[in-house]
Amino acid sequence: MDDNKSEVSSTLLIEAIVEGVQKKKGEGIIDLDLEKTGNTECNHFIICHGNSNTQVEAIARSVEETVEELTGENVWHSDGYRNAQWILLDYSDVMVHVFQKDLRAHYDLESLWADAEINKYNSEI
Repeated sequence: MDDNKSEVSSTLLIEAIVEGVQKKKGEGIIDLDLEKTGNTECNHFIICHGNSNTQVEAIARSVEETVEELTGENVWHSDGYRNAQWILLDYSDVMVHVFQKDLRAHYDLESLWADAEINKYNSEI
C-alpha cells in the first residue's frame, strides 16, 4: 500500500516539476526513471536545459514555486543558483537537474544512466 502511495506522489511531483519547467520554456525535458536500475539515491532524475544563466535560474525558481503550489512540497535542498549553469533541486525521491545547454551536453547524464527508462516531455534535447 505504501508503495502505491509513494508512486502516486512521485507521479504528481513529476507532473508539477514538468509544468514548472514548461512555464519558463525549458527544453529537452526528460524523466530518467531509475527505479529498476537499483542502488540509487532517488527514483527519478528530471533533466532539462535553458539557454542562459537567467533562464536556468528562472526555470529552477518556477519549478520550486509550481511544486509548492500544486503539491504543497518544498525543495529539500538546492544548489547551483550562484552560477546558474547547473541547478540541482532535491525532492528526495525526485532530483531535478536544470542545465545550460552546453553543460548538459558535457556531463551527459542521460548516457551515464543509460540503463534507465527515459520518458520525454518535449523532443529537443
